[in-house]
Amino acid sequence: MPARSTSNVARKIFLIATEESGDRLGANLMKVLRQRLGGAVRFEGVGGQSMAREGLVSLFPIEELSIIGLAAVARQLPKILRLIRQTSRAVTQASPDILVIIDSPDFTHRVARRVRARDPSIPIVDYVSPSVWAWRPGRARAMCRYVDHVLALLPFEPEEYRRLHGPPCSYVGHPLTEQTGTLRPNADEQKRRDEAPPVLLVLPGSRRSEIRHHMAVFGETLGRLRDEGVAFELILPTMPHLLEAVSEGLKSWTVTPRVVIGEQEKRAAFRIARAAFAKSGTVTLELALAGVPMVTAYRTGAIEAWILIRAINVKSVILANLVVGENVVPEFLQDDCTPEKLIPALRDLLEDSPSRRRQVEAFAGIDNIMSTGNQPPGVRAADIVLETLRKARGSN
Repeated sequence: MPARSTSNVARKIFLIATEESGDRLGANLMKVLRQRLGGAVRFEGVGGQSMAREGLVSLFPIEELSIIGLAAVARQLPKILRLIRQTSRAVTQASPDILVIIDSPDFTHRVARRVRARDPSIPIVDYVSPSVWAWRPGRARAMCRYVDHVLALLPFEPEEYRRLHGPPCSYVGHPLTEQTGTLRPNADEQKRRDEAPPVLLVLPGSRRSEIRHHMAVFGETLGRLRDEGVAFELILPTMPHLLEAVSEGLKSWTVTPRVVIGEQEKRAAFRIARAAFAKSGTVTLELALAGVPMVTAYRTGAIEAWILIRAINVKSVILANLVVGENVVPEFLQDDCTPEKLIPALRDLLEDSPSRRRQVEAFAGIDNIMSTGNQPPGVRAADIVLETLRKARGSN
């Protein structure tokens, strides 16, 4: 297919985001691309409410792909495959100037491979790297066949792509770095951080399956910690759609947390917290940026645990550890996620212990590690998308 010059017409950009976090990234990218192109752009694709507010009419509601767990995926496989086929056909029929796939690699990469096979002239950018540094490292080299550029949210990822012989990869910055003002305390909030009893956050998960796996062991750990005479004020931030699952889990607890609901209330709790007891995931990076030391834990189903244990090839699964470059955050995974192991770690965290000080010192340098200079992540991402488009199309 011949290269198309689009210098005098509106660019057509196809975006695919199937999760809420990717939807927010996609919406910000659309906003910056519209500014960069002076409004001469048309968007098509798959997205959620945030991208809809920027003018995208989604091919299907992204809630159709809200599937968690291997068993659920197996049951829904025919529908997933149908949506992959539908989306890849829509891309090639639209013949966009560029395709941007955003996170959700199990879905978006399957679409990208089909698009590349049908129309190799469409450049493809992958916004949010799959965790090739943690498991399935062979994906990096395989991505060279269907991804032209990777936009990384974590500063160590470009070097990992070079090491693994993957496609070009650029660090554009994590959206959390633009939100530190809502995560860090003012003078009054810092005073509460330092006062007794210390505020302890408990963060059992952002998905119902995670809450189901964690609530019992988290509750038993905190109850026994209180019984041992350790004082703390407990706050459990959650979201409206998870409140029912959290409330059900709390029925077995002997300690009663203050449950706060919504993103603003969660950030307010972060700003006064002395420590956190959290499941592993993006929240560990959020806590690190907030300067909150933490103990992390994770449990999953037996089959998924068996697969993950054999697949993971990093010394830590904690994002905060990976970003700061040392294992300062203790992690208790699967069989190690027991009250007997968690209680001493939490007690240390609530005192002025060496392990607590080590985390505080490491987190103090995270701004420099994650810096993108004067360019916000969305701007860096948009500029690379447009540069990739220009290189592929041979236009100015």
